Amino acid sequence: MSKRLCVIPARGGSKRLPRKNILSFMGRPIIHYTIEAAKDCGLFDRIIVSTEDEEIAKVVRDTNAEVLSRPPGLATDDSTVVEVCLHVLDWLWQDGFVPDFLCCLYATAPMRTAEDIKNSFELMLSKNATSVMAVTHYPIPAWWAMKQDEHGHLSFVWPEFMEKCEKEIPEMVVDNGSTYWAQTKIFLKEKSFYTSRLAGYAMPFERSIDIDTPTDLKLATYLASIIEKES
Repeated sequence: MSKRLCVIPARGGSKRLPRKNILSFMGRPIIHYTIEAAKDCGLFDRIIVSTEDEEIAKVVRDTNAEVLSRPPGLATDDSTVVEVCLHVLDWLWQDGFVPDFLCCLYATAPMRTAEDIKNSFELMLSKNATSVMAVTHYPIPAWWAMKQDEHGHLSFVWPEFMEKCEKEIPEMVVDNGSTYWAQTKIFLKEKSFYTSRLAGYAMPFERSIDIDTPTDLKLATYLASIIEKES
């Protein structure tokens, strides 16, 4: 039976939306939704929240999830999620726990469901992928992107697509910043969730909001209230 680990990074500092991990969302701290989804999916042997912030740790302990104190060197703007996951893995190995699969869930994606976590894991297995990440579609085709020069003038990044209608343009997706899986041994080798055999698990826009700004919070709250009324 394979062992599966869930890591939820939750740093205290945030310039654009202070205390975002524990702000109230539909009456509960935002991070509660991710912890609940991780528990409800029934996949994980361990669910660990990595944080340097005692207030976040207290909120997490109310859910009975595990908390790992993050060292100061991993609590800066330059710290990466990969470094945080490596720190958690190193700590667990000292305790004798070696997971076969690693999942990283962002605390600020409260619309992601337990089914999304389960389905993305099953996709990784069915596609024989070494990692999978949740993706969503661009609201406007990314092939129409423009860049600005030093004079403020615009030009198309891909001019060959500027005259094409949407149905003629290849589909593109983007990492939605919510859900990542990897085979642990491959993650350790490549030090990335963007591994050599990466698969994308498609999520609709309304479940793909990663709350990082006040506008994100308002939009997610609005969409969640609509979904709640319709359910």
